[in-house]
Amino acid sequence: MTYTIAFAVPGDINTLTGGYLYDLNLMQALGRDGTIINHLAWGDSFPAPDAKDAQQAIAQLQSLGAEVPVVVDGLAYGALDTDALRQVAAPLYALVHHPLALEPGLESARAAEMAQREQANLALARHIFVTSPHTAGILRSEYGTKADRITVVLPGFERPVPQQAQKPDRPIILSVGILAQRKGHDILLRALAQITDLDWQADIVGRDHEKGMTAYLQAMIADLGLGRRVCLSGEVSRDAMNERYRSASIFALATRYEGYGIVFGEAMGHGLPIVSTLAGAVPDTVGEKAGILVPADDADAFAAALRRMLTMPTVREEHARASLEAGGFLGTWDDAAARMRERIFP
Repeated sequence: MTYTIAFAVPGDINTLTGGYLYDLNLMQALGRDGTIINHLAWGDSFPAPDAKDAQQAIAQLQSLGAEVPVVVDGLAYGALDTDALRQVAAPLYALVHHPLALEPGLESARAAEMAQREQANLALARHIFVTSPHTAGILRSEYGTKADRITVVLPGFERPVPQQAQKPDRPIILSVGILAQRKGHDILLRALAQITDLDWQADIVGRDHEKGMTAYLQAMIADLGLGRRVCLSGEVSRDAMNERYRSASIFALATRYEGYGIVFGEAMGHGLPIVSTLAGAVPDTVGEKAGILVPADDADAFAAALRRMLTMPTVREEHARASLEAGGFLGTWDDAAARMRERIFP
């Protein structure tokens, strides 16, 4: 029997960020098993949709028949009009990477408004998919969602082709994440400014996501005297990204919150020791042995962890071995697709 799933994603599905990579790879894996995927491409104004994007999204959902299940990415699902969503005949499945209201920097009134709408919309879903046990826990504790309405679908990972990369003489600290407040690149820069007595280069890879963030980080780099040691590379191709993973010595992301963090799985697949924070799903994703985790927003602790990695080769090597071992246990996108498909078509 051939199955059809509508998959609604706001913005450009080919954007190289964790959430989009998750959606794209999952859709492709579902298609490999013969499932017909009807991609509903929505405007890029979500999670604060303008009138045009909101109307288009609701119109597409309401045009679906009751026989076509539709998976809606959480960037849009929690932002749709609740009353309009009630009029959708198609079975609704929400895919929540992390709750919209938890984005750092939101005003309290705005966060409360988003949480209320998201909770109401999730109540209308036939089932909810999340990308990590951490996000499942948040929906249970903060949104009152019952556990049997949630299924964790962990990201899949391709096993890197083993290559003996030539590591540069000067260690490279690699950070990967959109240029947004949530990713904590400002904390990373403040930490790097504390270890300039050591030999290293740093590469921050990620697209501009929040207005003015690139200029803000560039000004920080200049003010901290890091212009010759830190590069903002922007968004790069997948091949270029893999080359960066192969050449790096340490993976570092001072994130303030992660619903999962695909980049950690990628770093572990390449056997990189990790320096990150205890925020969100990071401890569950990285584990105790693959790296050093410190409190979020603590530049001093982050600097101390980087210093330990750079000055103690045996410690760095131990974390690297543990990281590579953990990466070997990560599932594939076909595993993720099978888990979602089994829930939608039991």
